[in-house]
Parts: sequence; C-alpha cells; structure tokens
Amino acid sequence: MRKLFLLLPLLLLGFSSCKVLRSNLMLQTKKDFNYDKLSDSLAMLDYKIAPNDMLQYRVFTNDGFKLLDLANQTNVVFRNDLDVLVESDGNVKMPMLGYTKLAGLTIREAEALLQDKYSDVYVKPFVTIRVTNKRVIVFPGNNGVAKVLPLANNNTTVMEAIALAGGITEDGKAYKVKLIRNYKNTKPQVFLMDLSKIEGLASANTIVLANDIIYVEPRYRLARTLVSELTPIVTLISTTVLLYSLFAR
Repeated sequence: MRKLFLLLPLLLLGFSSCKVLRSNLMLQTKKDFNYDKLSDSLAMLDYKIAPNDMLQYRVFTNDGFKLLDLANQTNVVFRNDLDVLVESDGNVKMPMLGYTKLAGLTIREAEALLQDKYSDVYVKPFVTIRVTNKRVIVFPGNNGVAKVLPLANNNTTVMEAIALAGGITEDGKAYKVKLIRNYKNTKPQVFLMDLSKIEGLASANTIVLANDIIYVEPRYRLARTLVSELTPIVTLISTTVLLYSLFAR
C-alpha cells in the first residue's frame, strides 16, 4: 500500500505530458511548427468581405435616375438601403444587378464596383457598404471564457479584439498568442505573437478578418492539476483502507 502511494505521483507526472491531464487544451502546434510570417502589410490590410457576411448598403444618386425613374412608376416602392447576405460562393443578390461577387473585396473596392455597375441605372451613383455581422473568436487564456465578438469597426486589430474580450486572463501566456486565419479549402494560416513586451505592439496592430481565431495559450499549472487529480484517488484509497481495517478486526 505504501508503494502504491509513492507510485501515484510518479504516474501522474508521467501523464502530465500527454492528453490525460491536459485534455482541455485546444489548437496545439508541434514544437517544430513553422508559423506563418507576420508582415507590416497585415497591419495595413483592410477588411475583406467574406461569405456569410451581412451587408447593409445604400445607393444614392447625385442627379436622379439615368434610365429609370421609379418615382413615376405605379405600385413601386424604392429603398436606397438594404441588407443582403454574402452567399457561400461569394456572390450577393443585388437589386437590378442580379448576382454580383463581392467576397474577397475590401469595402472600398466593393463600393467602387457597385458604383460602376449602378452607373447604368443612376446618374453619378454613390454607394456605401457596412458589414453588420463581423465577428471574431477570442480565447483569452482560459477556455471557459472564450467569446465570439461582433466587430463594429471595419479595421479592428488583434489588440482591440483582445481588449473587447476583457484582456488576457491570469492563466494566459501573453508571449504565446496565435492568430489563426482559416480560408475555405485552404490550409489555415497561423501567426505567432509575443504580446508580453512592448515590441509586440507592432504585431498586435494586425487587422483581424471575419471568422479569425485569436488563441492565447493557457498556462499549465501542474501542481494544481495534480492536487485535483490526486484528491479523489487518495480519498478512495483511504476509504478502502479504512473499511478494510474495520472489517479485518
């Protein structure tokens, strides 16, 4: 029995490096994993429209209608602001234009494209677009407090997203923050950031895109884990020994 008590901590220490005691860790990478390189262009990257984005767009005209005057048509209601969905193939069904591919374009590029297309209908059209359902997933260092954050700002940075999530938790490793960018049918890009030093501010200014994942690796507290794992086992063994001693008398 004494040997069993001595062996238990050693067994648990052996398990600590595998999935037995660290089963809640997510998005792990190997020690020799080749992270994608962060560049200054990522910090200057404008938000790009993605599938499943909900777009609110408005169309204005400076000098009235060019080909159609809907105001003179009966039973016609014209709205210059609508909400449309970017479908999985990247296309958006637009009034008068039909399906138009907007996924992969920045807001400014999409506005310019629609202004050009609507020039066949309006005189000097002016288009504004806003994405109303942008979101990013943040794991701030404790898996139990992960958040899906709606982003009101088109050019939200990694630092802003972490701040919106409440900051890095006490158990989070500020020196090991992963930005995971998952494109459809392609290998995910994984960028590693060290936000524990002021020098990391440059990488923290990287613009997040739709459905990005910001994962702060949690610190592994071995002593606390061993105590929580050992307590029920020790209690069980102690109870068994006590019962055995009572019945053996």
